Amino acid sequence: MTDSADRTLPSITCDLLVAGSGASGMTAAIVAARNGLKVVVAEKEPVFGGTTALSGGYLWVPNNPVSRAAGVDDSKDAALAYIRHEAGNQFDSARAEAFLDSGPAMIDFMEENTHVRFEASPAFSDYHPDAPGGTAGGRSILVKPAKASILGDDIAKLRPPRKELTLFGLAIGSGKELWHFYRAFKRPESFLYVSRRLAKFGLDRAFTGRSQLLTNGNALAARLHRSARDLGVEVMLESPVKSLVRDGSGTVTGAVVLTRQGLRQVVARNGVVLACGGFPQDVSRRQTLYKHPSAEGEHVSAASPGNTGDGLRMAEAIGAATLMDYPNAAAWAPTSLVPRPDGTKGPFPHFIDRGKPGVIAVGRNGRRFVNESNSYHDFIQGLEAATPAGEPAEAFLICDHRTIRSYGLGHVKPAPMPLGPSIRSGYLVRGETLSDLARNAGIDPSAFEATVTKFNQDVPTGVDTEFARGSTAYNRFHGDPEVKPNPCLAPIANGPFYAIRVIPGSIGTFAGIRTDHHTRVLNDAGEIVHGLYAVGNDMASVLGGNYSGGGITLGPGMTFGFIAGLHASGART
Repeated sequence: MTDSADRTLPSITCDLLVAGSGASGMTAAIVAARNGLKVVVAEKEPVFGGTTALSGGYLWVPNNPVSRAAGVDDSKDAALAYIRHEAGNQFDSARAEAFLDSGPAMIDFMEENTHVRFEASPAFSDYHPDAPGGTAGGRSILVKPAKASILGDDIAKLRPPRKELTLFGLAIGSGKELWHFYRAFKRPESFLYVSRRLAKFGLDRAFTGRSQLLTNGNALAARLHRSARDLGVEVMLESPVKSLVRDGSGTVTGAVVLTRQGLRQVVARNGVVLACGGFPQDVSRRQTLYKHPSAEGEHVSAASPGNTGDGLRMAEAIGAATLMDYPNAAAWAPTSLVPRPDGTKGPFPHFIDRGKPGVIAVGRNGRRFVNESNSYHDFIQGLEAATPAGEPAEAFLICDHRTIRSYGLGHVKPAPMPLGPSIRSGYLVRGETLSDLARNAGIDPSAFEATVTKFNQDVPTGVDTEFARGSTAYNRFHGDPEVKPNPCLAPIANGPFYAIRVIPGSIGTFAGIRTDHHTRVLNDAGEIVHGLYAVGNDMASVLGGNYSGGGITLGPGMTFGFIAGLHASGART
């Protein structure tokens, strides 16, 4: 921590310094620049986009204008009731009101003043649609794909999608495109769509080395970067913010940044915005806060490798308060480890496959422990509750041959992609019979066979008597509507049988820096740390450590980035 300016360092002067180039930080930068400020973004890594560039590109913004135009009926009152239910004892009415008031305004601002464009997802429900104020769809919206040409030469600086989540390097778009890939050998129109998409991707790779159509979070990061560039925002890569600078009154007036040219004193007349992505890769803090074993290699995060808690540490160093007592410190996801050619393993978060009919999850004891079609966050909470104290939290996703060839499982793609490489690498465990699979995976055979028998007995009735799978709109969204009577239930009956081991992983953090409704950082006494803002995953989540719906990071992140940019520039919030 630097309390006063180090006059021996070369200086850079701006109005607003933003630490981090993910969606929340870039939104703050864009809004401030649009309101006349000179803005510098300091990005720690050699590529921009942070975890945003690795994400699915969804934003959770209740009562948003995109969904309203698509005929979705929502209201602030309903959304407030839902947030109150989700946040529980951590409910912060002022911040919740600010989010709900400014979220729709942020969407309008982006579509009217930037290159960012969204599309509605009317059928993508809240994760707890039956809770007070929950809805069966419309609060999550998706960024539209973008051409790589939007970035020009800067395309080389965009963080690429996570390799494990691509098909030959092709990032398949969330939403409609994904359904075409699932139905490629079932529907002629889907086969034609997929054939054209793969052919275009092949040409792109041959001539440019990458896809020229950006999807999901890659599209959002690209659209934000181009918008910032058009407004004159300077983005400095490989330039981590090392410490904050305060004047004699305690107001944050800038920071020390390690740029490519060496240490620089950045003087920021209107303050500093912390948008460093939280602490998903901070092993020490994880070990303190996470309930399940978090030894290196046993807890993995799909977040950006640079998200090591820099923002929290810098804020704490000058007396800022952090909220670390959330019921869930992070956004959980069951994660498998995919072997790579170099001997390392890459994380694969299981967002969708658990909801497909014919897939169940069991522990080593051979028993189911959760509604597999619930959200990935809820899945891990169920796994933790079922894991005896002191034992590692782990489970196996199970399916038969017909199911894996229809939908794939984890990193394993559906037919016609081969299964052999995944079996040989040890990622996919195979057994000719259920008892063979249990022995090969290390699962209790007798309990496992009894579990599958019980599950198969429920399938024809359409009612999962153990965990009510398929009973909510969210469950059904990730099922298969062509499967009757329950889109989430199909028998596990056609050998060979398969298993993939999953462990607790995360896609971001919820605990973070305490802020007010203007995103100004607060100290332990609840007083404002003037000149310092925190947004995105550096800011303690407005949902209080729960996961309300798809895009709960990006929606509030961009909304509070919008609020921070307005406040720092003196505009009305």
